[in-house]
Amino acid sequence: MIRALAIVCTLNPSPTRSSSQLLADQVLAELGDLGVTCESVRVADHDVRPGVAVDMGNGDAWPGLRDKLMAADIVLLATPIWLGHPSSLCQRVLERMNADIAETDDQGRQLTYGKVGAVAVVGNEDGAHKVSADLFQGLNDLGFSLAPNAVTYWVGESQHTTDFQDLDERPKAVADSTRTVAINAVHLARLLRQYGYPPSP
Repeated sequence: MIRALAIVCTLNPSPTRSSSQLLADQVLAELGDLGVTCESVRVADHDVRPGVAVDMGNGDAWPGLRDKLMAADIVLLATPIWLGHPSSLCQRVLERMNADIAETDDQGRQLTYGKVGAVAVVGNEDGAHKVSADLFQGLNDLGFSLAPNAVTYWVGESQHTTDFQDLDERPKAVADSTRTVAINAVHLARLLRQYGYPPSP
């Protein structure tokens, strides 16, 4: 059974509506149609402390979220664009994931080898390519594998106030890229589960 975890990095806690949450949910729906068991967590609903340790103590919520991440085959980072960058919570997630960057299994491989990374980006200004590039590099450094076309995104026109969640219907290009992200991520996850990576020196 393939498992997917969406880590939603909107700055808005639940139950506030979120375009990042909506796009993440759409990716998970596509994954679900492919037989994947899916879960979503909204970082703003949890007390994830700043830092680069597995557990920052004093009620830090990251260890519990990390357990979910380690149990997943596919990890989707969903973020809005703020000032041309991923949200601060998305950066915090990457920083917390960095605590495991030097940890390896008994064959010298990073603990995240065999996991597939994917990205979902929303915003009202151009910048989805830049944001996805930042996240792709971070995920790659952390040991995740990326399938082709590993991002789905929507950006509105410059200086407009319309949000993705306020659209009357989902644009076909977004629907198609969301479906592609899901199909390719599942395909790669199955290949990695079957074959895996060789031992690292």
